Amino acid sequence: MEQQGQGGGSTEPKPKKSLSLNVVSNKEHRGFGAGSIDLSAVSPVVIDGNEAVIDVGAMHAKSKIEKGIKFSPNKEDVPNGRPCWIVWVAVDRNDEGAFYGGATACDMLVDTEARRGWKLLADHVNRLDYAIKRRFMLDNLGPEQKAALKQLLMDHNQEWWDRSPDTLKQALEA
Repeated sequence: MEQQGQGGGSTEPKPKKSLSLNVVSNKEHRGFGAGSIDLSAVSPVVIDGNEAVIDVGAMHAKSKIEKGIKFSPNKEDVPNGRPCWIVWVAVDRNDEGAFYGGATACDMLVDTEARRGWKLLADHVNRLDYAIKRRFMLDNLGPEQKAALKQLLMDHNQEWWDRSPDTLKQALEA
């Protein structure tokens, strides 16, 4: 009896193609992955109350606080929602080493009991793009959230924090 996968065909594994988010542009597409953005240098941080954690599930709207929540673009649908944030943090590199190069905060409301939430998806996408473009937009965070984010970034990698631009450090002063 002949086993599947054996025979005259090549046994060399095919190289995997890297999948990344395609960006729509007016340029002609030049094959697989053309016009794509590398999201490997971006991490989502979720801030709930005064606690900040890295939650990669947020990249696909599946963070711990988003799971099982039906989101609406209308704030009125979530009268008892607690404020939460997703902060897109981009890591960049220069001759000295890696540093936090961009950070943008997106607010949302989550009512875990009612399994309802509010967020503006377009705002989340735009702010992710701004972080990738190495911008800082953290003005919608309160003092507690700024302190939690600052502590998380410092604890995660103090050297990255030390090399980060003063713009970020000033934005996170409570």
